[in-house]
Amino acid sequence: MGILAKYKFTNKRHSMKALMAVILALIGIVTIILSIVFSYKNGGEAKPGYAAAVLLSMIMSLAGLVLGIISRTEPDRYYFFADLGIVLNIIVLSGVGVILTLGLR
Repeated sequence: MGILAKYKFTNKRHSMKALMAVILALIGIVTIILSIVFSYKNGGEAKPGYAAAVLLSMIMSLAGLVLGIISRTEPDRYYFFADLGIVLNIIVLSGVGVILTLGLR
């Protein structure tokens, strides 16, 4: 057995689409958190720029979700980043939904 028994040789790679999905989700999470913090510091009143930033993060999250789903269907790839991108983008979309729901009250 020796030394080679500890290693796994494969042709699998990480998908660039999956990495892009994770990056878009992280940008969306940071954007939502910053818009909430800045709105809190502004006395609870959100400026139109914050709303535009959250809207753009929602659009980026939708694109990231599509990229994550596409990269999940690719054969011979590692699926960690694809799954992570899908989950994070769903969290971003849920966060935007919560913000919109709370804003309607």
